[in-house]
Amino acid sequence: MGLRSLVLGLVCVLTVGSVANATDGIGPSEIHLGQACATKGPAKALGRGMRSGLEVYFQQLNQQGGIDGRQIKLTTINDGYEPKKSEMATRMLIEKKDIFLMIGGVGTPTAKVTVPVCEEHQVPFIAPFTGAEFLRNPYRRYVINLRGSYFQEMELLAEYLVDKQGLKRIACFYQNDGYGQAGLAGIVGALERRNMQLIGTGTYERNTVAIATGLNEIAKQKPDAVVMVGANMPCAMFIKQAKKHADFDKTLFCNISFVGTEALLANLGDASEGCIVSQVVPFPWDTSIPVVSEFQRAMQNAGRSEEIGFVSLEGYLAGKLFHEVAKRVDGELTRESFIDAVDASGAIDLGGITVTFGSDDHQGMDEVFLTQFKDGQVVRLEN
Repeated sequence: MGLRSLVLGLVCVLTVGSVANATDGIGPSEIHLGQACATKGPAKALGRGMRSGLEVYFQQLNQQGGIDGRQIKLTTINDGYEPKKSEMATRMLIEKKDIFLMIGGVGTPTAKVTVPVCEEHQVPFIAPFTGAEFLRNPYRRYVINLRGSYFQEMELLAEYLVDKQGLKRIACFYQNDGYGQAGLAGIVGALERRNMQLIGTGTYERNTVAIATGLNEIAKQKPDAVVMVGANMPCAMFIKQAKKHADFDKTLFCNISFVGTEALLANLGDASEGCIVSQVVPFPWDTSIPVVSEFQRAMQNAGRSEEIGFVSLEGYLAGKLFHEVAKRVDGELTRESFIDAVDASGAIDLGGITVTFGSDDHQGMDEVFLTQFKDGQVVRLEN
Protein backbone atom coordinates (compact mmCIF):
# COMPACT_ATOMS: atom_id res chain seq x y z
CA MET A 1 0.00 0.00 0.00
CA GLY A 2 1.41 3.43 -0.99
CA LEU A 3 1.77 6.35 1.41
CA ARG A 4 -1.14 8.22 -0.21
CA SER A 5 -3.46 5.22 0.17
CA LEU A 6 -2.40 4.73 3.79
CA VAL A 7 -3.10 8.39 4.62
CA LEU A 8 -6.52 8.26 2.93
CA GLY A 9 -7.32 5.09 4.85
CA LEU A 10 -6.44 6.72 8.16
CA VAL A 11 -8.55 9.78 7.31
CA CYS A 12 -11.53 7.54 6.60
CA VAL A 13 -11.08 5.68 9.88
CA LEU A 14 -10.81 8.90 11.86
CA THR A 15 -13.85 10.38 10.12
CA VAL A 16 -15.96 7.32 10.83
CA GLY A 17 -14.85 7.34 14.45
CA SER A 18 -15.73 11.02 14.77
CA VAL A 19 -19.16 10.52 13.23
CA ALA A 20 -19.84 7.58 15.53
CA ASN A 21 -18.99 9.67 18.59
CA ALA A 22 -21.09 12.57 17.36
CA THR A 23 -24.02 10.26 16.68
CA ASP A 24 -23.95 9.17 20.31
CA GLY A 25 -23.83 12.81 21.42
CA ILE A 26 -20.40 12.53 23.02
CA GLY A 27 -17.34 14.18 21.53
CA PRO A 28 -13.79 14.63 22.81
CA SER A 29 -14.68 17.84 24.63
CA GLU A 30 -18.45 17.84 25.19
CA ILE A 31 -21.59 15.86 25.95
CA HIS A 32 -24.55 17.19 24.00
CA LEU A 33 -28.03 16.96 25.59
CA GLY A 34 -31.38 17.89 24.05
CA GLN A 35 -34.58 19.39 25.41
CA ALA A 36 -37.92 19.87 23.64
CA CYS A 37 -40.32 22.05 25.60
CA ALA A 38 -42.47 25.16 25.42
CA THR A 39 -40.42 28.35 25.67
CA LYS A 40 -43.15 30.39 23.99
CA GLY A 41 -46.93 30.35 24.30
CA PRO A 42 -49.28 29.65 27.24
CA ALA A 43 -47.05 26.94 28.78
CA LYS A 44 -43.78 28.90 28.41
CA ALA A 45 -43.30 29.35 32.17
CA LEU A 46 -42.82 25.59 32.56
CA GLY A 47 -40.36 25.17 29.71
CA ARG A 48 -38.38 28.24 30.67
CA GLY A 49 -38.29 27.16 34.30
CA MET A 50 -36.99 23.70 33.49
CA ARG A 51 -34.43 25.13 31.07
CA SER A 52 -33.30 27.68 33.64
CA GLY A 53 -32.64 25.05 36.30
CA LEU A 54 -30.80 22.81 33.84
CA GLU A 55 -28.69 25.64 32.48
CA VAL A 56 -27.65 26.83 35.92
CA TYR A 57 -26.68 23.33 37.05
CA PHE A 58 -24.68 22.65 33.87
CA GLN A 59 -23.00 26.07 34.02
CA GLN A 60 -21.86 25.26 37.55
CA LEU A 61 -20.74 21.76 36.53
CA ASN A 62 -18.83 23.06 33.50
CA GLN A 63 -16.99 25.59 35.65
CA GLN A 64 -15.85 22.64 37.76
CA GLY A 65 -14.51 20.77 34.72
CA GLY A 66 -17.64 19.04 33.45
CA ILE A 67 -17.77 15.24 33.36
CA ASP A 68 -14.35 13.66 32.80
CA GLY A 69 -13.20 16.90 31.21
CA ARG A 70 -16.17 17.13 28.85
CA GLN A 71 -18.39 20.21 28.97
CA ILE A 72 -22.16 19.73 29.04
CA LYS A 73 -23.99 21.41 26.17
CA LEU A 74 -27.78 21.77 26.26
CA THR A 75 -29.78 22.51 23.11
CA THR A 76 -33.40 23.50 23.73
CA ILE A 77 -35.99 23.64 20.94
CA ASN A 78 -39.38 25.28 21.50
CA ASP A 79 -42.28 22.90 20.84
CA GLY A 80 -45.05 25.25 21.97
CA TYR A 81 -46.51 22.42 24.08
CA GLU A 82 -47.88 20.89 20.87
CA PRO A 83 -47.34 17.18 20.12
CA LYS A 84 -46.54 17.50 16.41
CA LYS A 85 -43.98 20.22 17.03
CA SER A 86 -42.50 18.23 19.90
CA GLU A 87 -42.07 15.14 17.74
CA MET A 88 -40.37 17.23 15.06
CA ALA A 89 -38.11 18.88 17.64
CA THR A 90 -37.15 15.51 19.13
CA ARG A 91 -36.33 14.04 15.74
CA MET A 92 -34.27 17.11 14.92
CA LEU A 93 -32.30 16.81 18.16
CA ILE A 94 -31.66 13.09 17.79
CA GLU A 95 -31.19 12.76 14.03
CA LYS A 96 -29.62 16.12 13.13
CA LYS A 97 -28.15 17.60 16.32
CA ASP A 98 -26.60 14.34 17.53
CA ILE A 99 -27.64 14.60 21.18
CA PHE A 100 -26.74 11.98 23.79
CA LEU A 101 -30.13 11.98 25.52
CA MET A 102 -33.31 14.00 25.99
CA ILE A 103 -33.79 15.77 29.31
CA GLY A 104 -36.41 17.98 30.95
CA GLY A 105 -39.22 17.70 28.43
CA VAL A 106 -42.53 19.29 29.43
CA GLY A 107 -45.97 17.75 29.10
CA THR A 108 -47.95 14.56 28.79
CA PRO A 109 -49.38 14.99 25.25
CA THR A 110 -45.89 15.85 24.01
CA ALA A 111 -44.30 12.89 25.82
CA LYS A 112 -46.82 10.54 24.19
CA VAL A 113 -45.29 11.25 20.79
CA THR A 114 -41.68 11.93 21.76
CA VAL A 115 -41.05 8.83 23.88
CA PRO A 116 -41.66 6.47 20.93
CA VAL A 117 -39.09 8.48 18.92
CA CYS A 118 -36.57 8.08 21.73
CA GLU A 119 -37.31 4.39 22.04
CA GLU A 120 -36.96 3.96 18.28
CA HIS A 121 -33.44 5.41 18.47
CA GLN A 122 -32.67 3.91 21.92
CA VAL A 123 -32.09 7.37 23.36
CA PRO A 124 -32.72 7.91 27.11
CA PHE A 125 -35.61 10.26 27.96
CA ILE A 126 -34.96 11.54 31.46
CA ALA A 127 -36.66 13.75 34.03
CA PRO A 128 -39.74 14.83 32.04
CA PHE A 129 -41.97 17.44 33.70
CA THR A 130 -45.04 15.19 33.81
CA GLY A 131 -46.47 12.64 36.22
CA ALA A 132 -48.32 10.62 33.58
CA GLU A 133 -48.72 6.96 34.45
CA PHE A 134 -47.82 5.63 30.98
CA LEU A 135 -44.25 6.82 31.61
CA ARG A 136 -44.12 4.60 34.70
CA ASN A 137 -46.36 1.60 34.11
CA PRO A 138 -45.54 -0.57 32.33
CA TYR A 139 -41.78 -0.17 32.86
CA ARG A 140 -39.96 1.50 29.96
CA ARG A 141 -36.20 1.03 29.77
CA TYR A 142 -35.45 4.38 28.13
CA VAL A 143 -37.65 6.56 30.37
CA ILE A 144 -36.14 7.79 33.65
CA ASN A 145 -38.54 9.75 35.86
CA LEU A 146 -37.36 12.09 38.60
CA ARG A 147 -40.71 13.22 40.01
CA GLY A 148 -43.65 11.39 41.54
CA SER A 149 -46.79 10.59 39.56
CA TYR A 150 -50.10 12.37 39.08
CA PHE A 151 -51.76 9.40 40.77
CA GLN A 152 -49.69 10.12 43.89
CA GLU A 153 -50.56 13.81 43.77
CA MET A 154 -54.26 13.04 43.40
CA GLU A 155 -54.17 10.54 46.25
CA LEU A 156 -52.74 13.21 48.54
CA LEU A 157 -55.34 15.76 47.44
CA ALA A 158 -58.13 13.26 48.07
CA GLU A 159 -56.65 12.46 51.48
CA TYR A 160 -56.68 16.14 52.40
CA LEU A 161 -60.07 17.05 50.92
CA VAL A 162 -62.02 13.95 51.93
CA ASP A 163 -60.22 12.31 54.86
CA LYS A 164 -59.03 15.49 56.62
CA GLN A 165 -61.60 18.11 55.63
CA GLY A 166 -64.62 15.84 55.22
CA LEU A 167 -65.66 17.30 51.85
CA LYS A 168 -68.12 15.29 49.79
CA ARG A 169 -68.78 17.16 46.57
CA ILE A 170 -65.62 17.03 44.44
CA ALA A 171 -65.53 18.14 40.78
CA CYS A 172 -62.70 18.10 38.23
CA PHE A 173 -61.78 20.71 35.62
CA TYR A 174 -59.25 19.35 33.16
CA GLN A 175 -57.42 19.93 29.90
CA ASN A 176 -59.01 17.89 27.13
CA ASP A 177 -56.00 15.76 26.15
CA GLY A 178 -53.65 13.10 27.51
CA TYR A 179 -52.52 15.29 30.39
CA GLY A 180 -56.05 16.06 31.51
CA GLN A 181 -57.11 12.44 31.14
CA ALA A 182 -54.12 11.30 33.22
CA GLY A 183 -55.05 13.65 36.04
CA LEU A 184 -58.73 12.80 35.77
CA ALA A 185 -57.96 9.08 36.08
CA GLY A 186 -55.91 9.86 39.19
CA ILE A 187 -58.66 11.69 41.07
CA VAL A 188 -61.33 9.23 39.94
CA GLY A 189 -59.26 6.35 41.31
CA ALA A 190 -58.49 8.17 44.56
CA LEU A 191 -62.19 8.85 45.13
CA GLU A 192 -63.20 5.30 44.21
CA ARG A 193 -60.91 4.03 46.95
CA ARG A 194 -63.07 6.12 49.28
CA ASN A 195 -66.35 4.84 47.78
CA MET A 196 -66.96 8.22 46.17
CA GLN A 197 -67.22 9.63 42.68
CA LEU A 198 -66.90 13.03 41.05
CA ILE A 199 -70.08 15.10 41.05
CA GLY A 200 -69.17 16.78 37.78
CA THR A 201 -66.48 17.62 35.24
CA GLY A 202 -65.60 20.43 32.86
CA THR A 203 -62.94 20.74 30.17
CA TYR A 204 -61.03 23.21 28.02
CA GLU A 205 -58.76 22.75 25.00
CA ARG A 206 -54.97 22.80 25.29
CA ASN A 207 -53.25 26.16 24.64
CA THR A 208 -56.53 28.06 25.01
CA VAL A 209 -58.32 29.85 27.85
CA ALA A 210 -61.79 28.80 26.71
CA ILE A 211 -63.00 27.89 30.21
CA ALA A 212 -66.58 29.25 30.18
CA THR A 213 -68.39 26.03 29.22
CA GLY A 214 -66.43 23.91 31.69
CA LEU A 215 -66.99 26.44 34.46
CA ASN A 216 -70.74 26.55 33.84
CA GLU A 217 -71.00 22.75 33.84
CA ILE A 218 -69.25 22.50 37.19
CA ALA A 219 -71.12 25.46 38.71
CA LYS A 220 -74.40 23.56 38.36
CA GLN A 221 -73.13 21.02 40.90
CA LYS A 222 -72.17 23.55 43.62
CA PRO A 223 -68.91 21.73 44.48
CA ASP A 224 -67.08 21.76 47.80
CA ALA A 225 -63.80 21.52 45.89
CA VAL A 226 -62.61 21.61 42.30
CA VAL A 227 -59.50 19.58 41.43
CA MET A 228 -57.88 21.15 38.39
CA VAL A 229 -55.66 19.49 35.79
CA GLY A 230 -54.51 22.28 33.53
CA ALA A 231 -51.98 24.98 32.70
CA ASN A 232 -51.64 28.15 34.72
CA MET A 233 -53.47 30.62 32.47
CA PRO A 234 -56.76 28.72 31.97
CA CYS A 235 -56.74 27.54 35.59
CA ALA A 236 -56.18 31.10 36.80
CA MET A 237 -59.00 32.38 34.62
CA PHE A 238 -61.31 29.61 35.87
CA ILE A 239 -60.58 30.44 39.52
CA LYS A 240 -60.94 34.20 39.04
CA GLN A 241 -64.30 33.78 37.29
CA ALA A 242 -65.51 31.15 39.77
CA LYS A 243 -64.77 33.36 42.76
CA LYS A 244 -67.28 35.87 41.36
CA HIS A 245 -69.93 33.13 41.06
CA ALA A 246 -72.38 32.38 43.89
CA ASP A 247 -72.21 28.61 43.24
CA PHE A 248 -68.50 28.61 44.20
CA ASP A 249 -68.93 30.65 47.38
CA LYS A 250 -67.08 28.23 49.67
CA THR A 251 -65.28 26.10 47.09
CA LEU A 252 -61.64 25.03 47.52
CA PHE A 253 -59.61 25.19 44.29
CA CYS A 254 -56.82 22.62 43.99
CA ASN A 255 -54.15 22.21 41.32
CA ILE A 256 -51.47 19.62 40.68
CA SER A 257 -47.80 20.51 40.19
CA PHE A 258 -47.87 20.82 36.40
CA VAL A 259 -49.84 24.06 36.71
CA GLY A 260 -46.64 25.93 37.58
CA THR A 261 -47.01 27.32 41.08
CA GLU A 262 -45.30 30.69 40.66
CA ALA A 263 -46.98 31.42 37.32
CA LEU A 264 -50.40 30.52 38.75
CA LEU A 265 -49.86 32.77 41.76
CA ALA A 266 -48.83 35.66 39.54
CA ASN A 267 -51.78 35.22 37.19
CA LEU A 268 -54.31 34.91 40.02
CA GLY A 269 -53.35 38.12 41.80
CA ASP A 270 -55.91 38.92 44.50
CA ALA A 271 -57.88 35.76 43.67
CA SER A 272 -55.07 33.48 44.85
CA GLU A 273 -56.00 33.30 48.54
CA GLY A 274 -56.62 29.75 49.76
CA CYS A 275 -55.80 27.92 46.52
CA ILE A 276 -53.96 24.62 46.96
CA VAL A 277 -51.18 23.17 44.79
CA SER A 278 -49.64 19.72 45.22
CA GLN A 279 -45.85 19.49 44.81
CA VAL A 280 -43.36 16.79 43.82
CA VAL A 281 -40.02 18.48 44.56
CA PRO A 282 -38.77 20.02 47.82
CA PHE A 283 -39.88 23.48 48.96
CA PRO A 284 -37.51 25.77 46.99
CA TRP A 285 -36.99 28.12 49.95
CA ASP A 286 -36.19 25.43 52.56
CA THR A 287 -32.44 25.94 52.76
CA SER A 288 -32.16 23.39 55.56
CA ILE A 289 -32.09 20.86 52.70
CA PRO A 290 -28.51 20.87 51.32
CA VAL A 291 -29.47 20.62 47.64
CA VAL A 292 -31.99 23.46 48.01
CA SER A 293 -29.33 25.64 49.63
CA GLU A 294 -26.97 24.69 46.78
CA PHE A 295 -29.69 25.52 44.23
CA GLN A 296 -30.34 28.90 45.82
CA ARG A 297 -26.64 29.83 45.71
CA ALA A 298 -26.26 28.64 42.13
CA MET A 299 -29.27 30.65 40.94
CA GLN A 300 -28.03 33.75 42.76
CA ASN A 301 -24.52 33.37 41.34
CA ALA A 302 -26.00 33.05 37.86
CA GLY A 303 -28.02 36.23 38.33
CA ARG A 304 -31.30 34.34 38.23
CA SER A 305 -32.66 34.83 41.74
CA GLU A 306 -36.01 35.94 40.36
CA GLU A 307 -36.41 32.55 38.65
CA ILE A 308 -36.17 30.53 41.89
CA GLY A 309 -39.21 28.30 42.26
CA PHE A 310 -40.56 24.77 42.04
CA VAL A 311 -40.08 24.41 38.28
CA SER A 312 -36.51 25.71 38.13
CA LEU A 313 -35.62 23.55 41.14
CA GLU A 314 -36.96 20.52 39.29
CA GLY A 315 -34.77 21.44 36.31
CA TYR A 316 -31.75 21.81 38.60
CA LEU A 317 -32.43 18.41 40.18
CA ALA A 318 -32.79 16.89 36.70
CA GLY A 319 -29.33 18.18 35.79
CA LYS A 320 -27.86 16.85 39.01
CA LEU A 321 -29.52 13.46 38.47
CA PHE A 322 -27.89 13.21 35.03
CA HIS A 323 -24.51 14.06 36.55
CA GLU A 324 -24.81 11.60 39.44
CA VAL A 325 -25.81 8.74 37.14
CA ALA A 326 -23.02 9.55 34.66
CA LYS A 327 -20.49 9.35 37.52
CA ARG A 328 -21.71 5.84 38.29
CA VAL A 329 -21.16 4.49 34.78
CA ASP A 330 -18.68 1.64 34.80
CA GLY A 331 -16.34 2.14 31.85
CA GLU A 332 -17.25 4.12 28.74
CA LEU A 333 -20.23 6.47 28.92
CA THR A 334 -22.77 5.33 26.34
CA ARG A 335 -26.53 5.47 26.21
CA GLU A 336 -26.82 1.84 27.26
CA SER A 337 -24.22 2.10 30.02
CA PHE A 338 -26.08 5.17 31.32
CA ILE A 339 -29.33 3.18 31.58
CA ASP A 340 -27.47 0.27 33.17
CA ALA A 341 -26.06 2.68 35.77
CA VAL A 342 -29.58 3.87 36.60
CA ASP A 343 -30.75 0.29 37.06
CA ALA A 344 -27.82 -0.53 39.33
CA SER A 345 -27.76 2.73 41.28
CA GLY A 346 -30.24 1.97 44.06
CA ALA A 347 -30.40 5.09 46.25
CA ILE A 348 -28.76 8.31 45.02
CA ASP A 349 -28.35 11.20 47.45
CA LEU A 350 -28.84 14.48 45.58
CA GLY A 351 -28.11 16.46 48.74
CA GLY A 352 -30.64 15.70 51.44
CA ILE A 353 -33.04 14.35 48.82
CA THR A 354 -32.78 10.67 47.94
CA VAL A 355 -33.91 9.21 44.63
CA THR A 356 -34.14 5.46 44.27
CA PHE A 357 -34.07 3.35 41.11
CA GLY A 358 -33.96 -0.34 40.25
CA SER A 359 -33.99 -2.67 37.27
CA ASP A 360 -37.79 -2.40 37.05
CA ASP A 361 -38.26 0.96 38.77
CA HIS A 362 -37.51 4.15 36.86
CA GLN A 363 -39.21 6.63 39.19
CA GLY A 364 -36.77 8.36 41.48
CA MET A 365 -38.98 10.24 43.98
CA ASP A 366 -42.29 9.37 45.60
CA GLU A 367 -42.70 12.24 48.04
CA VAL A 368 -45.58 14.66 47.44
CA PHE A 369 -46.82 17.46 49.67
CA LEU A 370 -49.32 20.32 49.58
CA THR A 371 -48.84 24.07 49.42
CA GLN A 372 -51.35 26.90 49.69
CA PHE A 373 -51.48 30.54 48.69
CA LYS A 374 -51.73 32.85 51.69
CA ASP A 375 -51.34 36.63 51.60
CA GLY A 376 -49.78 36.46 48.15
CA GLN A 377 -47.17 33.89 49.19
CA VAL A 378 -46.66 30.13 48.74
CA VAL A 379 -46.63 28.30 52.07
CA ARG A 380 -46.61 24.65 53.05
CA LEU A 381 -50.11 23.51 53.93
CA GLU A 382 -50.32 22.25 57.48
CA ASN A 383 -52.52 19.18 57.45
